[in-house]
Amino acid sequence: MSVRGHFDANLKELQTKLMELGNIARASLEKSIKALEEKDVDTALAIIEGDQKADDLEEEINDLAILLIAKQQPVATDLRRVIVAIKIASDLERIADFAVNVAKSTIRIGKEPLIKPVHHIKEMHSITSDMIALTLESFVEEDVVKAKRIAEMDDKVDDLYGETIMELLTLNKEKPEFTAQITQLSFICRYLERAADHTTNIAEGVFYLVKGRRYDLNE
Repeated sequence: MSVRGHFDANLKELQTKLMELGNIARASLEKSIKALEEKDVDTALAIIEGDQKADDLEEEINDLAILLIAKQQPVATDLRRVIVAIKIASDLERIADFAVNVAKSTIRIGKEPLIKPVHHIKEMHSITSDMIALTLESFVEEDVVKAKRIAEMDDKVDDLYGETIMELLTLNKEKPEFTAQITQLSFICRYLERAADHTTNIAEGVFYLVKGRRYDLNE
């Protein structure tokens, strides 16, 4: 196999591992929200215990990327592909961490009945989950049109976050006996909002990969 052939094969392996990490992060986030809704402490505990898999995969991606740079010495777009892959792995691992944080909040709430239906939290999660899938597609396809859509979706998550926090603050005044649960629900909203922000970071990486310069999609 030619030098270029080896590089392309290794780059494909890097993309495959990134997709796997993205799927893990996305699945963990989905399980954590379902555990919250169903007050399923056992599933929440399993999410926390399974987080090491995401950590290990991020390390594998970083090791492969460093090896690619050291052995192949890529330049221009090829180098950006590898650098962006390292950054994406970091963002995806953080999203998996936010799923763990949601699970921990779920455990703290325990079996206590939820003070309100978690419709907005579920909607925030649904949009964020779609963002993760779309942004990974945009990376593999190097499609800035798809990456641009991420910023618009992030705005929706931000709006839902603000609306839900205001509702929770009102509830806290009306039912102070639920302050501990309301605090955890507020944290969960924040974790989802931050997960969406990290997804936007990935989209910015796609712009950098394709355009060769950095764009701030959160402006």
